[in-house]
Amino acid sequence: MAARFVFGDLMKIILASGNAHKAREIGEMVGCAVLTLKDVGFEGEIVEDGETFEENARIKVMALEKFVRGFSRWKGEVLLADDSGLEVDCLGGAPGVISARYAGLPSSDTANNAKLMEALKGVPGPKRTAQFRCVLAAKLVGGDMEIFEGICRGKIGFRARGANGFGYDPFFFPEGFCRTFAEIGAEEKNRVSHRALAMVKFREWLGQ
Repeated sequence: MAARFVFGDLMKIILASGNAHKAREIGEMVGCAVLTLKDVGFEGEIVEDGETFEENARIKVMALEKFVRGFSRWKGEVLLADDSGLEVDCLGGAPGVISARYAGLPSSDTANNAKLMEALKGVPGPKRTAQFRCVLAAKLVGGDMEIFEGICRGKIGFRARGANGFGYDPFFFPEGFCRTFAEIGAEEKNRVSHRALAMVKFREWLGQ
């Protein structure tokens, strides 16, 4: 059932992440302001020790809720957590939940992509199938938790292509495309990506 929120200029979403790229994508999809942890003054680190994307999304949104309870100005906003990553079939689903830190910490897109290319060295094109998975956890302070999932199938290329996007985008070709996520541009990506598919369900919950 849709939550029937009234979205206007004053409505905001607080994303349990410091990732400005994710916040921008979500804001473009939903059409409202999306704040990051930095924007609301959250300091420290949320330990994402779940074994699945859903577990990590729940951990993050609960940590955010605990924080905003102390600030009346944020209690009426929608709290949202996104946990997503790349699952490569021939690697048994790796990098999976450690996608952002695949090559270790501190995290680096360059290092993660280099490790992925090394892991796929010698793997032919037809066997480089993969998917991006996104799990969203959403709630209001004191409200019920809602979970939304989106999956985008595709394949991994042999070299980086495109200057847009972030993470593994330059190497991922979504099904039906001969261009990577980093080549197709934000508008098109925001229609077909794993996050876009999860966001469709999230927006239905919002009543949009």
